[in-house]
Amino acid sequence: MPILEPSHLCIVMPVLNEADAIQATLQALAPLRQRGVRVVVVDGGSQDDTRALAQSHSDAVMGAPRGRATQMNAGAALGWGEVLLFLHGDTTLPERAEAHLLQALSQGHVWGRFDVRIAGRPWMLAVVAAMMNLRSRWTGIATGDQAIFMRREAFAQVGGFAPQPLMEDIDLSQRLRALGPPACLRQRVVTSGRRWEQRGVWRTILLMWCLRWRYWRGESAHTLARDYR
Repeated sequence: MPILEPSHLCIVMPVLNEADAIQATLQALAPLRQRGVRVVVVDGGSQDDTRALAQSHSDAVMGAPRGRATQMNAGAALGWGEVLLFLHGDTTLPERAEAHLLQALSQGHVWGRFDVRIAGRPWMLAVVAAMMNLRSRWTGIATGDQAIFMRREAFAQVGGFAPQPLMEDIDLSQRLRALGPPACLRQRVVTSGRRWEQRGVWRTILLMWCLRWRYWRGESAHTLARDYR
C-alpha cells in the first residue's frame, strides 16, 4: 500500500450561511493547503456572502442541494484525494491534523475521527465534549463535530452519506464500523458551542438524547429533523 502524503487528502466542508465564521475557519486551513491538502467548500444555498468569502481561501467552491449529506456527497464526487475528511464550517482542526490522520490510516485503519472540544462560556460544554469522546470510543460511532475521515475506497464501499436530513453521521459510522473500528485520535478539533448556548445546554442535551433514542428505535430521520428544528 503506497505511503499517504498530505496531497492525498481532500477536506470537504458543507456550509450554509456561515459568513461570520467561514474566513477564519478556512484561514486556519492555509498551512494544510501549503503542504498539499485540498479544500472543497460545498454551499447549500447561502443567503449571505459565504460563497464569495470562501473563494480565495479554498481550492474549489461549489453549490449543491441543501443538506449536509447531499453537500458532502457532492464534494466527495469531485474525485479529489485518496483520503476524505468532512469538516463542519464552524470547526477548527488541531495542529498538523493531516499528519495524525494519515498516520492512523497508514497503520491499518480505514476511517476515524478526532476528539472534540466545544468552545463556549458554559462550563457544562466541557462535560458534554468529554462524554461525546468517551461514548464514541465505547460505541465506535462518530459525530460530524469530530471531523470524520476515511479512505475514499471505504467511503465508496459503504455508499457515501445516506440522503437524510439528520443523523447522517451516525448512519455512516454504522456502515463504516462494519469495515473496521474507527481510529479515535486524541488530538482535538474545536467546534462552536453556539447551538448549545442559543438553545440552552441542558435543553440541548435532553433534545439530542431523545432524538438519538428515537433514531435507534427506528424513527425516520425526516421526522426527527422536523422536531429538531
